Amino acid sequence: MGLAWLGLPWGVDRDDKLMSATDARHAYGSMQIMQSGSHVEIDSFIRSTIQKNGMQDAFYVLDLGLLVRLFQEWVQAMPRVKPFYAVKCSPDPALLTTLAALGAGFDCASKAEIAQVLDLGVSTERVVFANPCKIQSHVAYAASVGVNIMTFDSESEVQKVKANHPRGSLLLRIRTDDRGARCPLGVKYGALMNEVENLLLVADHLGVPVAGVSFHIGSGARDAFSFADAVAAAREVFDISARMKLHSSMHILDIGGGFTSGSSLKFLDAAAAVNSALDRYFPPEMGVTIIAEPGRYFAETPSTLATTVIGKRVRGDVKEYWINDGIYGSMNCLLYDHAILKYRPLVCSPAEESRNNNFHGDCGSLHTHNSTVFGPTCDGLDTVLQGASLPDLSIGDWIIFPNMGAYTVAAGSGFNGFSMSTIRTFYVFSVNLQGCSASLGFLKCLAPDLMKGCLPELNMDGNIIESWGTNSPAIVVGKFQ
Repeated sequence: MGLAWLGLPWGVDRDDKLMSATDARHAYGSMQIMQSGSHVEIDSFIRSTIQKNGMQDAFYVLDLGLLVRLFQEWVQAMPRVKPFYAVKCSPDPALLTTLAALGAGFDCASKAEIAQVLDLGVSTERVVFANPCKIQSHVAYAASVGVNIMTFDSESEVQKVKANHPRGSLLLRIRTDDRGARCPLGVKYGALMNEVENLLLVADHLGVPVAGVSFHIGSGARDAFSFADAVAAAREVFDISARMKLHSSMHILDIGGGFTSGSSLKFLDAAAAVNSALDRYFPPEMGVTIIAEPGRYFAETPSTLATTVIGKRVRGDVKEYWINDGIYGSMNCLLYDHAILKYRPLVCSPAEESRNNNFHGDCGSLHTHNSTVFGPTCDGLDTVLQGASLPDLSIGDWIIFPNMGAYTVAAGSGFNGFSMSTIRTFYVFSVNLQGCSASLGFLKCLAPDLMKGCLPELNMDGNIIESWGTNSPAIVVGKFQ
C-alpha cells in the first residue's frame, strides 16, 4: 500500500484506522483553495477573513498544500528516510491529520502527545517515544497502548523501562552536536561514546532490547557535515554492539531533527550530506530502517500569523505600537527558539496579485519610521520588534508575521489573561498548479468526492479558485491503495 502519485516508498499501515468524516470536518473546518499560496495571496485571504469575520483577535493561516509539497520534497530528497514528525513543534490537529494521511510517523515526548496522535487513528508502529528521560507513568501508558520504541541515554532510563514496559525496545541516543545550531541539545541529552558499552551491557543484563541508535545534532542545524559526522558515530555504535554479541541486534537508525525549509542551511544540502553518509555507513544491504524526527521543516513555513495594532505612542522619532500577541504568546519563539521574526504591514500588500507581480513585501513609496512593537501584557520584557521599519500605522491596522508555525503556539501561555485559545487558525490549501502536482494529487486521493463536483473545475491558468464552505462534504482521511 502506498501513495503512488507521491512516489512514497512507504504507505499507510494496514492497522491504521484513520479519522471519521466528523473528525475530519472538525480538524479542517472550512478550507479555501488557493492557486499558489504566495504572500500576496495569503494577505488577500487575511484581508478577506478580517472583513468576513469581523476579526479583532490575532489569528493564523496554515497552508496545508505547502505542507504536502514539503512532504513530497522530503520523499524525493531522502527516499530512505521516513519522517516521524516531532509533535512538540506544532500539535495543530489539521497539520497532524494531513501528515498522518501522507504516511508520516510521529515523534512523541509525552503521554498527551502519544494520545493525540493515536486519536487520529495512527497505528502504534508509526510512533516513537523519543524522550530520553520519560515520566514513569508515561512509560506505563505507552506500554498500555502498544507504543514500544523509546529512546534512552542513561542506566536509570533502562531500569525505568524494565519496570514499566515489558515489551519496550530502546534506541540509544548518542551525543552529536552542530555547534552552530539554533537550539543545541547535547548539553542535556545524548550518551558519550565512552558510556556506550556500559549502557548496552546494562540493557542486555536487564533483558531490555536495544534496537538501534538515535541522535539529534540540534534544532535548526547550520552545518550539513554535522549530519555526516553523526551518522558515522552511529555506525561506530552499531559496530560496538555487534562485537559485544548481545542478545538483541540493532536494526533502526534515528537521525533526529535539525532540518529546515527556509534557513541558512538549505534542506537539499542537508539531505545530500545525509544521503552520502547513509550510503557509506548504512548501505541498503544492511537492512537498517532509517527514520528522522523533523519538526520545524514541516511546521514553520506553512503558517502565517496576523496581528492587529491595539495601541500607539510617538516618542521623538520613534513610533511605538502594541499588538494583540507577544512574548507570552506566539512570540515566545524569540526567547525559547532564538527566532528572528520577519514581518510586513498589511497596508503595504497589494489587494490582488496582479497589481504588482514583483512585490516583495516592502512599502514601496510609503515613508517608514523607526518603530518598536510591544506585545499586549504588562511585562516590559514583552517586546516583539525594535528598530523595525514600518509606515505610520493606526489602531486597527494589521502586522503580518510569516513562517510562524514552529515552536510558537505550542509553547504559548495564558499570562496576564491573554489566552492562546483566542487565537484561531484558518486553513487554506494551495494547489500550486504551476510547479507541483502533489497538492492536487493529495486532494484527489484524500477527498475524491470534492473533486467530482464540489471543487470547481480549474482552467488551464489555475483560475476559478473558490472555498470549501461549511456545507461541503467532509475531507475523509482513508486508506490509500
